Amino acid sequence: MAPGRVNILGVGFDRVDLAAAAERIIERHAAEQRTFVITANPEFVMLTRRDAELAKIARAADLVVADGTGILVASRVLHDPLPGRVPGRLLVPAVLQLVSGPVFLLGAAPGVAERAAATLVRRTPSLQVAGTHAGSPAEEDEEAIRERIQAAGARVLLVAYGMPAQERWIARNLPLLPSVRTAIGVGGVFDQLAGRVRLPPRLVHAIGLEWLWRLAFEPRRWRRQRVLPVFAVLVARQRIIGR
Repeated sequence: MAPGRVNILGVGFDRVDLAAAAERIIERHAAEQRTFVITANPEFVMLTRRDAELAKIARAADLVVADGTGILVASRVLHDPLPGRVPGRLLVPAVLQLVSGPVFLLGAAPGVAERAAATLVRRTPSLQVAGTHAGSPAEEDEEAIRERIQAAGARVLLVAYGMPAQERWIARNLPLLPSVRTAIGVGGVFDQLAGRVRLPPRLVHAIGLEWLWRLAFEPRRWRRQRVLPVFAVLVARQRIIGR
């Protein structure tokens, strides 16, 4: 685990809020430093507990941010509080407003990445979109995708394959993409930008209940959230016995 990170069940989270996370990514991008960003929530943490390879990927990532109220609460329970949540849907626009170079959107259902890109360009007219590509990693030829990204000269890569597939894909392929300087696993951000998912009101976001809002409109998510009680128990155990 990188020094200075907050340890939550073996996953190290960087001590950054949204503004600080965006600033760090932008600074590294400007300095030509390659940056792999993981936006992690309790479900991701629980996956790493039974997947050694994913845990290794999380340890090696350049930036791991708290995308979820559960992570923030856990850090407070552990008496090592993180400064704030870093939702992917807010991090992506914050970064793209200031980074230089074209961005490539990879993943999501057909047409979604294109609509997400159009939304991003409306918000930041100077943004260059290098290209988009739909699909899932199980269906695609990774070499062909890499060639497409590289041919487009992408400097920023957003991958929306869902966790943990997107983190695995970035870990495997980022070293083989010389033009890319910043790669972020963004989960459902394309769906949100494209208007396929109803965004929560500001009050819901402010009080940290986005997870409940999404569950209300996407009931199928309850299966993924069954791990939350176990996560809470394990965090309490870590607080008591230190692991």
